[in-house]
Amino acid sequence: MNAPQTLPQYFLQQVQKYGTGKVALRQKELGIWREFSWQESYENVRDFALGLLVLGVQRQDKICTIGDNDRFYLWGYLGLLAVGATQVGIYTDAIPDELAYIAAHSDSTFALAKDQEQCDKLLEVRDQLPKIKRVIYWDEKGLWNYEEPWLISFAEVQALGRELARKEPDRFETEVWLGQGEDTAVLCYTSGTTGLPKGAMLSHNNLMTSSQLFQQVDPRYDSDNHVSLLPLGWIGEHALGIAPHCYTGIILNFPEEPETVRENVREIAPEGILYNSRLWESLVGMVQVNIKESTWLNRKLFERFLPVGYAYADKKLHRVEPGLGLKLAYKVGDLAIFAPLRDKLGMSRIRTAYTAGAALSPDVIRFFHALGINLKQVYGSTEVTGGLTMHRDGDIKFASVGKPIPGTAVKIDPDTSEILLTGPVIFQGYYKDPEATAKALYIDEAGQRWFRTGDAGYIDADGHLIYLDRVKDMLTLANGERFSPQFIEGRLKFNPYIRDVMAVGGPTRQFVAALIVMDFGNVGNWAERRSINYTTFIDLSQKPQVYELIRQAVAEVNESLPENGRVRRFVLMHKEFDADEAEMTRSRKLRRGVLYDKYGDIIEAMYAGAEKVDVRATVRYQDGSESTIATSIKIASLD
Repeated sequence: MNAPQTLPQYFLQQVQKYGTGKVALRQKELGIWREFSWQESYENVRDFALGLLVLGVQRQDKICTIGDNDRFYLWGYLGLLAVGATQVGIYTDAIPDELAYIAAHSDSTFALAKDQEQCDKLLEVRDQLPKIKRVIYWDEKGLWNYEEPWLISFAEVQALGRELARKEPDRFETEVWLGQGEDTAVLCYTSGTTGLPKGAMLSHNNLMTSSQLFQQVDPRYDSDNHVSLLPLGWIGEHALGIAPHCYTGIILNFPEEPETVRENVREIAPEGILYNSRLWESLVGMVQVNIKESTWLNRKLFERFLPVGYAYADKKLHRVEPGLGLKLAYKVGDLAIFAPLRDKLGMSRIRTAYTAGAALSPDVIRFFHALGINLKQVYGSTEVTGGLTMHRDGDIKFASVGKPIPGTAVKIDPDTSEILLTGPVIFQGYYKDPEATAKALYIDEAGQRWFRTGDAGYIDADGHLIYLDRVKDMLTLANGERFSPQFIEGRLKFNPYIRDVMAVGGPTRQFVAALIVMDFGNVGNWAERRSINYTTFIDLSQKPQVYELIRQAVAEVNESLPENGRVRRFVLMHKEFDADEAEMTRSRKLRRGVLYDKYGDIIEAMYAGAEKVDVRATVRYQDGSESTIATSIKIASLD
């Protein structure tokens, strides 16, 4: 038998190795963790894959998938790959028009949808999806009375597959071994911060090579637990979840519900975890707020030992052996406060924690290292199969995104400061978009393919890549000061009372200004403890006390910024930035162009020296009703 190349071929290798003797995955249902062996997983994948053949799935077909991560999603994912189809992941919270665009653009012939909610979306846009022959659902609740032949259950598909397996017992393995490494495994649609999302084509070789190269830096073992919580519309779960599951045999664990993720992570206590930057930022806020609301003793312990944690982490990260006094102080702090905090976060057994997606503030990374959590930055994109640079143990710089993984390279365009990446993890191109592919990829004189990231950065003296911002988003003020909006935004979001920020400026502007979205939950709790009454998000955001709270946060961040690059004016927004309104992507990256256009009046008012600006806002009440009101929002100055 040939060496494995595809995910299903590696999967078969694990099945042959472990059979019924080892857990392949767990899923929590009705409060109980159910375990499934590799053999059980194999039988479910086989039956679904053969059922797809009966339904008429052809090699190179595209199948769009939408739903929360669970065992059926995994079995469906591996099953469609096993018969040579390509997975097209769609974010669970995608609105019908977004779903219709990706499903139609990808030429999907089948859809795999979790439940009634996702099936209803597909039914709503059915007239836009003439190529989709059937929609396969796996959660039947609410669908029992649907008399719609377009819909078919996962169980029905598996029943068709079992019948085919009885007739052709070798058919599944035959189909699996027809696969080639260069077959397109995944069509992963980019966030689309400017314009419509593009479908990045990733091969089986891309995914499996990424697992092999990461294994050289941070080994993962078949006893390791991975909690599958990131959406399969994003590259992260493909690269650090499913591909390593097939390559190293790590155990996949599926939460009971999206709302129980943190509780389920704590129960599993995985050895490694990947959160996007937004999740890490929210965890900082959660820790800070919980400590403030905790007992007097816990607050004092945290205040006493957090500086010790910082000092200990700084020593270790600078490769300086901590003194005996610091070691003893940290050990006491670990027993008293850090270990209980790690346990509460589900990180009592953590070896390596990763952050990916938007750049994470150095303050956040340093905070988690102070708690004893080995948080490392991974840098890359969908087009490079997730990550191409990362921190190594003992070589972590808070301001950097690490060094290239083995077999890859980074260089900087001398004219634009753009980061260029190369290696075997570079994608195949954009689906049906040769023009965009030609702009993103180029071949150098040695025949090496390079990906143009669109990001600005530089390589420091130690070989670490320093990420600054998107090239197009780097701004120069009228005074000549050049600044990175993302850097300022990241520092501000470290504050638990700030959820989102967009820093603004430009060649005609004399200073930096900011649109700030408060964290409604944390600010609401803060206000209630001080007996500050409020009714809605808008009402709370415009309270003088809240403005003062945020003004102090901005002033603190300004202390770490160059004099001419500090935030001089800001507003507290009357609403949150919303992916459903195209203000940000599903992975929570700002769509700056949309925000500039939509909130241009607010931005102009800040630079015109106004004290307030009139806006129209939609208010959503607890009963679900809405109304539109005209209101004024204040503009604060830090002169």
